[in-house]
Amino acid sequence: MKVRKAIIPAAGLGTRLLPATKAMAKEMLPIVDVPTIQFLVEEAKAAGIEDMLIITGKGKRPIEDHFDSVPELEMVLKNRHKDKLLKLVESTTNMGIRLFFIRQSYPKGLGDAVSLAKDFVANEPFVVMLGDDITQAKVPLTKQLMNDYEETHASTLAVMKVPHEEVSKYGVIKPSSETKPGLFNVESFVEKPTPQQAPSDLAIIGRYLFTPEIFDSLATQKPDAGGEIQLTDAIDHMNKTQRVFARQFTGKRYDTGNKFGYLTTNIEFGLQHPELRDELRDYIINLGHQLEGKK
Repeated sequence: MKVRKAIIPAAGLGTRLLPATKAMAKEMLPIVDVPTIQFLVEEAKAAGIEDMLIITGKGKRPIEDHFDSVPELEMVLKNRHKDKLLKLVESTTNMGIRLFFIRQSYPKGLGDAVSLAKDFVANEPFVVMLGDDITQAKVPLTKQLMNDYEETHASTLAVMKVPHEEVSKYGVIKPSSETKPGLFNVESFVEKPTPQQAPSDLAIIGRYLFTPEIFDSLATQKPDAGGEIQLTDAIDHMNKTQRVFARQFTGKRYDTGNKFGYLTTNIEFGLQHPELRDELRDYIINLGHQLEGKK
């Protein structure tokens, strides 16, 4: 069955980016001049996704507004002959993908958020995209997972090598074998292990492709000590009855979910921006000279 649907869980509180996220959805924080969530929608479209469900929560209405039309703004830009800006604004309304929204009333974890998509997904395979991760690759990461699914017809999630001392920030896989370059059978999944307990340095990053059986696993999961339903635990449970694969991603990943990652992502995307890259590069070079002079 073709993969046509994707979901973006976007109901989290964004506590690692406070105070900016006190009144603003972290998914709307800009990378230079583009909200983070727009990169995910564009990746999904490039992969061939047709329908997308965005799971929001309290204070997340700006996400819906961003993808809606703003006739007053469009009229002003048109009357002032700001054709380039008008086209830019209109492009966020006509993304070429059908967008749907649902609210997660209580923040009960990523697993709970995914479970809310059951009716939307019906009996189809689907992709989950997390807003903290922006990826760049010749073949979009979402498309890579979809390509693997066409061969295996099994759930597949994205993993990436991380420094061993950072494994406690992630879910980590214990690979059992490599079926083809970069695609692993997985023996087990561990949520945020200590470096001493981690079975590998292959950490789960924010792209998953699931068969609908994931909802059965989620339904059996009990909340953890923090009252949340952990998606990694549900994946590990499902892996006991059917194959779950891991695709190692070797492209560029940007973690925008923490302050340092968000800041460095803006710098790197600024250096790629055609209007800003030269000026920003010169600024960074001059700043480096100033810092060297103070040593």
